Amino acid sequence: MIQIPLGFRLAAANADFRNKKLDRNDLALVVSDVPAAAAGVFTTNLFKAAPVLVSQAHLEAAGAEGVRAILINSGQANACTGEQGMDNCRLSLSMVSAALKEAGTGVEPEDILPASTGVIGAQMDMDKWAAAVPALVASLGRVDVEGLARAMMTTDAFPKMAGRELPLKNGTVRLAGVAKGAGMICPNMATMISLVLTDAAVDADAWAAMFRRAVDATFNRVSVDGDTSTNDSLYGLANGASGVRVEADELPALEAVLTEVLGELAYLLVKDGEGATKVMHIHVTGAASDDDAEKVARTVGHSQLVKTAMFGRDPNWGRIVAAAGRAGVDFDPMALRVTLCGVELFRDGRPTDLDFDALLEEPLNGVDLPLDIVMGDGPGESRLLASDLSHAYVTLNSDYRS
Repeated sequence: MIQIPLGFRLAAANADFRNKKLDRNDLALVVSDVPAAAAGVFTTNLFKAAPVLVSQAHLEAAGAEGVRAILINSGQANACTGEQGMDNCRLSLSMVSAALKEAGTGVEPEDILPASTGVIGAQMDMDKWAAAVPALVASLGRVDVEGLARAMMTTDAFPKMAGRELPLKNGTVRLAGVAKGAGMICPNMATMISLVLTDAAVDADAWAAMFRRAVDATFNRVSVDGDTSTNDSLYGLANGASGVRVEADELPALEAVLTEVLGELAYLLVKDGEGATKVMHIHVTGAASDDDAEKVARTVGHSQLVKTAMFGRDPNWGRIVAAAGRAGVDFDPMALRVTLCGVELFRDGRPTDLDFDALLEEPLNGVDLPLDIVMGDGPGESRLLASDLSHAYVTLNSDYRS
């Protein structure tokens, strides 16, 4: 069981935002007892949802003063909803702030970071918000990490959580993270929401910098379907409630553990890719630059032909080679080598003489499939996690709005 870092309280409630009368929560709240250093990374999509825009403004205004809460709803994306969507987002924060104050917890609306996920284009049902907020606040402190993760889910098959403890000179700090997302995943910080909480006391600028680096090394290295959503939001709060100050020489250790937590969550997103049965661990080396290596990794990972081959447990090296060759990168085709699950499929411009169908029959029945691509002898390197593409993905996304 993942421990909640000190000084944080979690809440969840069922507002029936999806109009399906499901017996599950779809509204979540995280409250820090004290102002927390806050970091946020958001979608690069030009169509940013109202909660993304509001959160960006709140983070900029808060600066080193920090924030107090994160409010998450599933079932209503509040994206492409114009000024009314912005007004509704702010109104939801005011509702929660008022209820918290009435309960004795003084949190201002501008101290809350909102996040939403669901169908794009529909206005939020504010009557349902008004009905659900009292129950949400009443549950504060009664919800665990798994309950928080479940309240964020839409098409997710399972809740996504990760946690760590880090012993430091002045004591032990805790980190806990949750994530939501299965489809529309290609963060370029899909519909993806994640947050990490820690009770470590850390400088706000140092926390924000390590958070951005950790996101770039994890969430920005995964893909389910190549789609970047309007609502991608990833938050990190460090409230210092443990009383353990992270010394300057301990910052790398905190960043390493933070990267582990985010890396585990990012892996779970790909593993739960809508209908996914496989996770390709793509590792490209020998490129002229890291940028070239990343282009090849993403082209291979996004290729529908490669994805469907992995779903079908077919070691189709031709699809992998063809994807690498159209990545827009200049390299010597004769130098390219492709190895899948430890079995070399291609080198010297031709397939190897190995009976790779027989050698890979058992490995391809597994979930995690290492795919190593060597482009030459250059210094460039990149990694990417990518899911396969199954019949279930089409089924889930063809009737998502219904």
